Amino acid sequence: MEDIINTYKNDPESVYHTWFLNNDDRLKAFRSIRKSLAKVIDEIEEGKFGNDFKGSSLETVVTAISEQKQIFEGAAHAFFWKPKLRIPDIYENEANKKAFGRFLKACLNATNEKQVLDEIRELNGYNIKGLGPAVANIIYFLHPTLFPPFNTAIVKGFNLLFSQKIKLGSWPEYLKMREIILFKNQEYRNMLSKDLGAFAGLLFEIGSNRLVIDENAKLVLQNELDKQVKAIARRHKEVEKDMAEENSHSEMQYDLAKLGRALGYKVWIARNDHKRKWNGVSLGELSIKHLELNHVPPSVYGTISLIDVLWLGNGNNIVSGFEVEKSTTIYSGILRLNDLSLSIEKDCRLYLVAPEKREKEIQAQLLRPSFKKADSVPISYILFKDLRCDCDAMCKFGNGLSVLDKISKSV
Repeated sequence: MEDIINTYKNDPESVYHTWFLNNDDRLKAFRSIRKSLAKVIDEIEEGKFGNDFKGSSLETVVTAISEQKQIFEGAAHAFFWKPKLRIPDIYENEANKKAFGRFLKACLNATNEKQVLDEIRELNGYNIKGLGPAVANIIYFLHPTLFPPFNTAIVKGFNLLFSQKIKLGSWPEYLKMREIILFKNQEYRNMLSKDLGAFAGLLFEIGSNRLVIDENAKLVLQNELDKQVKAIARRHKEVEKDMAEENSHSEMQYDLAKLGRALGYKVWIARNDHKRKWNGVSLGELSIKHLELNHVPPSVYGTISLIDVLWLGNGNNIVSGFEVEKSTTIYSGILRLNDLSLSIEKDCRLYLVAPEKREKEIQAQLLRPSFKKADSVPISYILFKDLRCDCDAMCKFGNGLSVLDKISKSV
């Protein structure tokens, strides 16, 4: 087991490195998912949830989860409304919808393991058609040290590693798997993490045949060798793509910081990005060292301090906020800007800065009713290519926020 864990940890392209350790978006997702889940609960309680997954507040939550690298790819599928099968039966059946809402609320507010286990057993007792342990992926983002994620590859890896026969779609099977994971994670606690995402990542790598152990070696050698080679090549390509996106992300933050300073504003770079570099310059060198905001609650301050770039005027009032998005984080970026919009003065301007290939998706997301509330600041967007092309000219000739009107777009 120690050899397997070391192999997993020493592979720079394993999800341990690309998702669990070196991924700021993973940490940001916990806050966004909790906040968005509260909206799902409110809509169910108020009878506003609707009868389809598409366009619902639940889609916002689950999509934010499925954006979390390879390990959660496909997490949304279990929640798609399949009209012919009437599953999962939480859209048209009001009693089941209410039960699901109560379950989510109880898990969100739970303070210990027993409370969540009691709610799982109660939900399982309703026998809601098509609503299985895929919900555990939501619970993980509420209680990451107590409940592991759950999908086909994780279950396959678990069964191979521990010679079990855990089945998909069963809460009792999930709870059995969870007990073994908790026991083993405690046994090897000094090698992994209290956060069960690290252990789930190990199982995911085994289940997807990227990490070969005795139990799956024959399978890999006989029928899966080509798949394994393709999986490794695909992962390598994904890692290279992620690195390119990280570079673009830093480049856009650098340009926004440079532009803000040229226009006479103080600039704040997200606190977890100060050590990132572009053109040999640490982004923290372009940022004020401490973000001082008056009359902002600690929970809101934590969200605002993670916004990618802020421009501040005299008195530390926020005049503009920017979220720089990569190819998989449109949802979460809009959510953070939307949260910010409810906490600041209405004369502030908010922008999503994103790759041009995602423009149509950005437009569709910004048109969602939940992002066009009357009490929130409108969000515009700027494309990478436009900021790259015009940044130097705006730095030289710009005078105030109006300089962004030429390159920003609204829906």
